[in-house]
Amino acid sequence: MRPNPLATDLDHILAHTEGLWDELRSQRIFITGGTGFFGCWLLESFAWANAKFNLKACAVVLSRNPESFSRKAPHLATDHAITFHTGNVRDFQFPAGSFSHVIHAATEASAKLNQEKPLLMLDTIVEGTRHTLDFAVACGAQKFLLTSSGAVYGKQPPAMTHIPEEYDGGPDPLDPASAYGEGKRLAELLCAIYQKQHGLETKIARCFAFVGPHLPLDSHFAIGNFIRDALAGSPIQITGDGKPSRSYLYAADLAAWLWTILFRGQACRTYNVGSEEAVDMASLAECVRRAARGEIQWTLPKQQVQGKSSQRYVPSVERSRRELQLDVWISLPQAIQKTIDHCQAETPHVF
Repeated sequence: MRPNPLATDLDHILAHTEGLWDELRSQRIFITGGTGFFGCWLLESFAWANAKFNLKACAVVLSRNPESFSRKAPHLATDHAITFHTGNVRDFQFPAGSFSHVIHAATEASAKLNQEKPLLMLDTIVEGTRHTLDFAVACGAQKFLLTSSGAVYGKQPPAMTHIPEEYDGGPDPLDPASAYGEGKRLAELLCAIYQKQHGLETKIARCFAFVGPHLPLDSHFAIGNFIRDALAGSPIQITGDGKPSRSYLYAADLAAWLWTILFRGQACRTYNVGSEEAVDMASLAECVRRAARGEIQWTLPKQQVQGKSSQRYVPSVERSRRELQLDVWISLPQAIQKTIDHCQAETPHVF
């Protein structure tokens, strides 16, 4: 059997969650969005913990196309503890039997879908969340994790360096482009209602930006596009003036955070998930260029305007540190290097 190329990362996840997994011993969990970026890391770490700790747990994963995922990750598709349930998140038939935990990680953060079909984006988030909550109640689940988004805060004020969970800003409700952020706000509200009416322990992870293996390199994620360009030996293309700032959490840290929030997070309380280390797009492109170790360059199509405030999307994670003892264990340069190394190892013939 081929060694798992993510073994070091998976051991890292277990090292920071080791005392939590007994909760899943001999249990069944249900995961939506299990074939996306978040979902792949949840399944990788679940399968790793299940084997390492002999949990005898099972995961049922909702997927619209299990066959496609089988080609993408055959080692997960053939794992005896993972089965797939075909369906759409908005109207899937409830699988039989009881489940102890439900993780709702569905709804692709697609800028294209949000721009072209905002109503479909909104309906998928809201109807999918309600349908999954109904299932959690019907199957007797005790805990429910929603992967929400920092988009619920709307635009970060220029004077605010880090967004805390207490910030009560929001997206512009008259802008159709707010469909994703408003949808996540409604999803969180649904979690609060189901907690009150049904006693379901709903945990909410407000996720920001991430990097790591399984991240799409051809989507709207800037860091994925930069890595794609670098691996192809092409100039890294920056859109805009390079001043907008983001922060990036490595996928292995992300998985450790999500499992910890599910197991130990306070019910109906939000936790920002991300890094507090802000990096502007020009600096990010340079970081990727160095990691790629090639002769590539990066281009800046627009001149920076002095005195103009730049967009920020950077969370405060003080609550997660203080209440759950979470941290950023893998630095951004390490995260980028690990992602590039993984891509090169998986498909060396492309580069």
